[in-house]
Formats: sequence, C-alpha cells, structure tokens
Amino acid sequence: MKIFNTLTRQVEEFVPHEEGVVRMYTCGPTVYNYAHIGNLRTYIFEDVLEKGLRYLGYDVRRAMNITDVGHMTSDADSGEDKMEKGAKREGKTVRELADFYTKAFFDDCEKLNIRKPSIVEPASHHIDVYIKMISKMLEDGYAYLSNGNVYFDISKAKDYYQLSGKNPEDLMVGVRDTVEEDSAKRNPADFGLWFTVSKFSNQEMKWDSPWGVGYPGWHIECSGISGKFLGEYLDIHCGGVDNIFPHHTNEIAQSEAYFGHKWCNYWVHGEHLNDTSGKMSKSKGEFLTLSVLMNRGFQPLSYRYFCLGSHYRKGLAFSFEALTQAEQAYQKLRNRIKKLDRTPNLREGKIDEYKNAFKDAISNDLNTSSMLTLVYDVLKDEELTDFTKLYLIEDFDKVLSLDLVIEDEEVDSTFEQHILEQIEARNQAKKEKNYEEADRIRDSLLQEGIRLIDSRDGTTYERI
Repeated sequence: MKIFNTLTRQVEEFVPHEEGVVRMYTCGPTVYNYAHIGNLRTYIFEDVLEKGLRYLGYDVRRAMNITDVGHMTSDADSGEDKMEKGAKREGKTVRELADFYTKAFFDDCEKLNIRKPSIVEPASHHIDVYIKMISKMLEDGYAYLSNGNVYFDISKAKDYYQLSGKNPEDLMVGVRDTVEEDSAKRNPADFGLWFTVSKFSNQEMKWDSPWGVGYPGWHIECSGISGKFLGEYLDIHCGGVDNIFPHHTNEIAQSEAYFGHKWCNYWVHGEHLNDTSGKMSKSKGEFLTLSVLMNRGFQPLSYRYFCLGSHYRKGLAFSFEALTQAEQAYQKLRNRIKKLDRTPNLREGKIDEYKNAFKDAISNDLNTSSMLTLVYDVLKDEELTDFTKLYLIEDFDKVLSLDLVIEDEEVDSTFEQHILEQIEARNQAKKEKNYEEADRIRDSLLQEGIRLIDSRDGTTYERI
C-alpha cells in the first residue's frame, strides 16, 4: 500500500506499527448543523480507504469523535463556539442539538453506504481524559495557566509547522483576519486546552477541573479519544485539507508532548469540493446537503459514484449537470450488471488477475477512478462468463460500496421509486410551464434506459 503522506509531502509505502493491524483515526462532524456534501466527500474517501485496507488484508481499528463541545469559531480560540451558536439559532439545548444532528449525520452516511467506525465517541464523554492530559502537559512545561485558562506553548513543540508547511510570520496578528489577539497568551499562535467560565460565562456545557469550572478546547478531544481507544501510536489520521492547520497541527503538538514520542506516521487529507463560488462551506449560509440532492431527484449513491470518479487529493467541481451525468452513467452501469446471467458458471482463469489489478489500484494512493474502470473492464471481457463477472464485481463492491450487485427486487424497487419521483417532478414542471426542465427530465431518464409514454391517462414508462 502506498499513500500520500501530508507530513512528508510524498507518496510513501505504508508500514503500520503492528504488522497487519491499522490504527486509524478520522475527525468526526461538529454536530451543530447538517453535513454538507463537501463534508460527505471527505467521509466517502475515508470510507474507501478503510475498506481498501481491509480488502488488502489489514485488521483496521478505526475511531472517530463527535464534536459536541468546545469547537471555536476562529483560530484564536475566541468568540462563540459552534455548538452554542447552533443551539441559540434553533432554540434547543446543546445536548438536544448534538443528538439531532448526530442522528442526521449517520442517516446520511447510511444512505451513502459509509461504514460507521467501530469506535464513535462524543467529545463530551471524555472530560476526565482531557484533564489528565492537560495536567501532565502543565507538569512537563508544555502548557501554562493564564487568567484562569490553560494554553499550549507552541514554542515548546518540535517542528510545530511541519505538517502545514506554514511560515510563522504569515500567521501573525493583522496578517490574517482569522487570527485575533488574546492578551492571556505568551505567543499569538498558542492554543487553548481548557477554558474557565471567566472567559465564556454563558457556556452551557461545563465541568469541574483543577483550574476551575469550564470546558476543553476543541483540539484536545481528538488526541484524547484517539489515545484512549487506539493507544499511544497511531498509524493513519485522516480529515479534510482544512483540518491541517490549526487542528491537526495542534493535535500533533499536544499528543507528542503528552506521549513523549512521535504519535502518528501517516496523515491523509482529502481535497475540497468546490461549487461555482469556491470551497463549499456552511459559513456562507445556504449550503447543499444530501437531502437537497434527493429532493431534486438524485439517488444518494449517484453522489458517491460522482466522488469516486475523482482522486481524493484533487479538488472536485460540483454542478447539478455533472451530477446528472454521473447518475446516468451509474444507472447505466447497474442496468448492464442487472442483465448478466446469474446461472452458476464460475471460471477461475482470470479472477486472480483482476483481483490483483484491483489491489494495485487501491495500493496506488487509493486510485478510485482506476477501481471503477476495472468494473467496466470486467463487463467488456468476453473471456469471462456472466457469473464470473458478477463474482468479481461483487468482490470489488466491498470497497466501492455502490450496490452494484443486489437482488432484482431491490434494484427494481429502488429504481422504480426514482422513476416515479422523476415523472412527478416532470409533471410539476409542465404545470409550471417550465418545458425546458420537463424535457431535461425526460432526456435524463432516456439516458438511464427509460422511455416515457405520455397519454390522456397520464405518463407511463418502458425500459429500452
């Protein structure tokens, strides 16, 4: 397995601490709102990575946090945190908000066939772990107490800017709007480990600590949860590229200060999903969710297919036109597979050849487009029986998770629902005299192998 390591900025051979075992940590959602489809692109790539490692024979032990406390709105660890802000917006308690959006997140993951990590832990459940870590960092001189708050002193961290490659001068107050002056800090870039009520007196979620009643900074939770459930040596840490600085940078500093050695060998980051205005972000107000795509008639797995067509380290431009093309290609693919003869007739001749090629695609820095190409190569291979094709595609789908080989009735039920929803959307467009949209829906279904038949009694369809 070779993977691009953000820490060294090169593709490297993956060697875990323990042979055959991968300890993998992925940053979870901050549950103050729905996940947008840019967030979900990151979770899809992490899902493929985990499943790819399993396909290669590794025992993957994966943990993920749920940020339900302490996520600040700026690099300066100042201002309202996102959970408090969301609770005020919706008239809920922070706990109610967290429970609602945690469920919504995993509902989206289920629709996208994203495997739930075996270890999922809310940040608010492990305050004792953070207090223990912070106490040791204070004792060892990596942290300091100032105005009732505990900060990490980045001047004590070895190679603090290695992961991000940033220049300290570029991060000075006044250079970036996101960095604000905090007079309690020794260095402007020092980050908070624990805040007391003297700083945010209206904080809803707070706990007793040796430094007063307060709550943890948002960086400490990932180090604490990872260390508690995966041990002091981590193999792979994933996230989006926007997590590199300051979040992952600060995780490295505090974890290595606490454990006393190098903590994680491989850092793997997914690039942004971009819309017409740039990086997709919740801070812009309106943002695209999986529900929005579904309400526009798209199947969730069409979005997964769309993401798999691009490498995780490349920016991906989203448009509804591009997603429509992906859905048409995906549905055509499923229709081709559905027509294969399921009569048992397995020929083993080229099975190992194709499986090894699929392993090579995984091992080549998670080349998902090559994985998809192999599915089409299998379908075109005239030396393979239909049953052998089904066997290989089902094997590949352990990683792709596109429901490529499922029972006829499941395919029919899902696809028929999609067709009926599209017919209803077309009828509505015609009522509104939006004939361009009505024609688009008709043509889109035609691309998926469905011809619409209009009559005085309504619209029916036939497969072509």
